[in-house]
Amino acid sequence: MKKLSFLLLTFLLVNVVTAQNQAIKITNQTNNKEILIKENRRVKITTKAGEKISGRFAIENNETILIKNQRIALTDIETIKRNPFLVSILTSGALIYAGAITIGFGAIIGLFSDSTAFLLTIPGAAMVYAGIKSPNFYKKYKPGTNTTLEIISVSD
Repeated sequence: MKKLSFLLLTFLLVNVVTAQNQAIKITNQTNNKEILIKENRRVKITTKAGEKISGRFAIENNETILIKNQRIALTDIETIKRNPFLVSILTSGALIYAGAITIGFGAIIGLFSDSTAFLLTIPGAAMVYAGIKSPNFYKKYKPGTNTTLEIISVSD
């Protein structure tokens, strides 16, 4: 019985030790606010070279992350923000749907009633375009003088 309880305790201890995940910690030094973005979350990154990359990120080491098999150093990140899949699908779908309805109503009213209603197709087309571009309303973080990025280990 002692061997079994020692074995179970050892397995639990090993599980606690190895169950640590890594995350990117964004620290704002002016107000000491910290934001954590855990590994395997969807992010949208703009590099200093102007390249825009979005997808799930994996942490390779304390200096670099991987997004879609591209290595990005933390020092090369111009901006970073979260990009959750469900939110982007819902906002894109809602904008495309509302734009299509607006275009449809503008066309129907323009054909049967008032020809100036065709002008409703302009905001409808803008909504469809905005839906296709997939808006992201999350805050964008720029590492610089006030904000720092670092990779930390987080236990769940």
